[in-house]
Amino acid sequence: MLSADEVETQTARRHEIATRHLHGAAQRGQSSARGVHHVALLSADVERTVRFYQDVLEFPLIEMFENRDYKGSTHFFFDIGNGNSLAFFDLPGLDLGPYAEVLGGLHHLAISVEPAKWAHLKAKLDGAGVTTQHTSGSSLYFFDPDGARLELISDPLGAMYGRELG
Repeated sequence: MLSADEVETQTARRHEIATRHLHGAAQRGQSSARGVHHVALLSADVERTVRFYQDVLEFPLIEMFENRDYKGSTHFFFDIGNGNSLAFFDLPGLDLGPYAEVLGGLHHLAISVEPAKWAHLKAKLDGAGVTTQHTSGSSLYFFDPDGARLELISDPLGAMYGRELG
């Protein structure tokens, strides 16, 4: 944990960076990107991952094929809406060890769902024995079977905690 002085220093630094780089909508250019094609995570067990993401979270499995970069490995995809996919690789034969947060690694993946679907999925997670943490009214945090932290957020795309982003 940071001391009060360290928090104050970080707050000042964040304000400094925002002042230099955060521009209003009228002053900034358009993004060069079209959106997220897919985010790829690792899976220790393909079937367990499919059961969790398709059966519990209701993200349909939409594709599965051999990983082009690692023979024998499976690359598989789930539909998470709006043409976006959540992909996985299993890497049989490699001893990857348990999930760990590391610099440059995944902290969490936030997926927007309608408020009624949010409540429905929370009940399914509870029924499946998945521990969840409800934060800030609209965020539900939990871990997938391999330890990746996920967030279901009931705020619409382009908004967070009741305010528009950007």
